[in-house]
Amino acid sequence: MTPELTALTLAALLQAVQFVLYAVPANLELGPGYTMSARDREPSRPLSPQTARLGRAMTNHFEGLVLFTIAVVVVTFTKITSPLTAACAWTYLAARILYIPAYYYGLRPGRSLIWGVGFAATLLMLLAALF
Repeated sequence: MTPELTALTLAALLQAVQFVLYAVPANLELGPGYTMSARDREPSRPLSPQTARLGRAMTNHFEGLVLFTIAVVVVTFTKITSPLTAACAWTYLAARILYIPAYYYGLRPGRSLIWGVGFAATLLMLLAALF
């Protein structure tokens, strides 16, 4: 397996970890009556700010994972994997790991800078595939 595919696999597992990090406190805060319902209505009480941040961080990773997956597939199928693309893949993964506590604790502008590093690493992988 290429380093890029390994990083993608770990990023997918990170997504599962983020789901658990969000789902457990969300279920505790909202109760099974709401979380097991069809959720046709808003919950009777809001999530705590930290739990809501975990949910937004998880959603953000779903969005970033799409573009990262495309980048990994492109460099893998075109067989242009290189030390640069491997470094970009590991940088993306490290940024996503760091993003979770940065978002949870509301670190500004650190959270946005971390996000930018992961996004730039993904774009660099795509540009490497073109050139």
